[in-house]
This record gives sequence, structure tokens and C-alpha cells, in this order.
Amino acid sequence: MSALVCVARIGAAHGVRGAVKLWTFTEDPFAVRRYGPLLSKDGKRQFEVATAREAKDHLVATFKGVTTRDEAERLNGIELYVAREKLPATDEDEYYHTDLIGLAAVTTDGEPLGRVLAIHNFGAGDIIEIAPLKGATLLLPFSNAVVPEVDLKGGRVVIELPQEIEGDDPSTSRPGLVRKAQEGRDP
Repeated sequence: MSALVCVARIGAAHGVRGAVKLWTFTEDPFAVRRYGPLLSKDGKRQFEVATAREAKDHLVATFKGVTTRDEAERLNGIELYVAREKLPATDEDEYYHTDLIGLAAVTTDGEPLGRVLAIHNFGAGDIIEIAPLKGATLLLPFSNAVVPEVDLKGGRVVIELPQEIEGDDPSTSRPGLVRKAQEGRDP
């Protein structure tokens, strides 16, 4: 089975006829209707969006076969996935998280650092998490300044480790934690 990519998360029931709040992680929120059946993380359950309408910061959706509030409530928290090949191609310098996770991380000098563990976004920009060969996990801005090269075919990302973080006291800083996530990021 190919890699699965999380495209949405089901939230609380909405109303009494089986509708749910649906948070999508796609550029176009309604794209979840075009991918065909959506899968649970383990791939054992399928969900097909029957209707969807825009709400304040999410969609209100119904799924085929879900007609009551009780049925909708049991879906709360389920993440929905599609096979990687069903997603559109990315532009240059755009990547799906699943394409990056597991890549080797090396310094600009070619020294091994570890592997890409995850990509996070806590609201201030994308953060790349590196599981190092030794030491503490590294959390770094996913920016051109810190990650100057992503080589999917070569299976690696090149990391320019920051020397010092402005305002940090070196005696109290936590190695690998970068607070200026936007620094060096292209518009």
C-alpha cells in the first residue's frame, strides 16, 4: 500500500441528521470530495463525503451511511487519509510531509545529523523535527536559510545549523530549539 496522507479530521457532530464538523488540511477545503473514499489511518474504514458546506473555520459535512447524531458523534476525532498518488503534484519547493519524513538529514558539510521525524506548524511557520544520531531532538525552521536543499531522489535534506539565536543566553539555551521560525523564509 502506498503512503497515506492525512487530509482531514472529523470533529464534533453538527445538528441531528448525521452532519459533522470537518477540518481539512488541503489548500482547497472542498478537495476532500474529489479524492474518492477517504480512509482511516489503519486503512480499514472508508468514508465518502456526501455533502459539504463552508462554515467559519471548517466544513460542515455528511458522510454516506451516517444519518443520525449518534453515528456522527462516534466519528469525532477520526483522521481521514488518501493515498499519496491521488494528490496533485507539488510545485517547486513544495513538499508533502510524507515525502520528507524518514529522509536523512545531513549538514552542509555532508556530516550525518539523523532523520526527519516530522514537520510541525504551531502557527509561526513550518518546523522540521530531526531525530539525531545522538543527543536531543532538533526542532528547526523549515526555511531556505536552515534547509537550503531538499533532495527527494537522493533521500536527504541538507541542514544549515544556526550558530546562535538572537537574544538567547548560551548558558540557558536548549540546543536545537529555534524561536525565530519565520527568519529566512521566502514570501
